[in-house]
Amino acid sequence: QVRLVQSGGGLVQAGGSLRLSCAASGFSFSSYTMAWFRQAPGKGRESVSTIGGNGRTTTYADSVKGRFTISRDNAMNMVYLQMNNLRPEDTATYSCQAYIRGINYWGQGTQVTVSS
Repeated sequence: QVRLVQSGGGLVQAGGSLRLSCAASGFSFSSYTMAWFRQAPGKGRESVSTIGGNGRTTTYADSVKGRFTISRDNAMNMVYLQMNNLRPEDTATYSCQAYIRGINYWGQGTQVTVSS
């Protein structure tokens, strides 16, 4: 079965950095786009970044462009989100996602808190 297991996150001061990881199993990893979403308190879930199966195509929300970098290691079935110059408004629960044959699969989510 599809499994997405996250690690990373935590508490950081504004201007700091964090790296999120997502370990995938149970599917042909390199065949699928992966994504990071976040949900801030009182707000809906929003797409932060995506990366195509071969790692060459990436997208970013305007709010994180130039600060966040998505990457993947297909040999290790891993997806990463490097977050630099963090801002308090980045505070949210972050989840990795795979969309496979019409179904969304989610990691367990990890909290990122950025203090001012």
